Amino acid sequence: MSTSFLLAQQSDEELVKKTVSYYLDGGTNNDFETIKKAFHKDARMKYIKNGSYQEVNAIDFFKRVIKPDPKQNRETSIASISVSGNAANAVLKIKYSSFSFTDYMSLLKINGEWKVVSKIFFRDKK
Repeated sequence: MSTSFLLAQQSDEELVKKTVSYYLDGGTNNDFETIKKAFHKDARMKYIKNGSYQEVNAIDFFKRVIKPDPKQNRETSIASISVSGNAANAVLKIKYSSFSFTDYMSLLKINGEWKVVSKIFFRDKK
């Protein structure tokens, strides 16, 4: 097995990690420009609110909710990453003092760059 093959395999997982880290770091630091780096311009965010299905453009959503406030007090982690060719998914955990989120991100490698194309999540009250 060639070294370049091994580096290519490792780099896709690392690049997915880098992409979802833009989302995590941007959210922690209330930095919309950093969050935006993670998402494709047409990415969708889908969730249940008050028992009802909701679907919005992810970038539009974050543009509305991210304010230049102080850094958020939360813990973030990447629970898993799975890559198959030009498709990947990542499971992220975000813990606040009174609730937590589990985010499920679907990513595609578009023009050589990994982008989140879909996000679903669950908010759990502690």
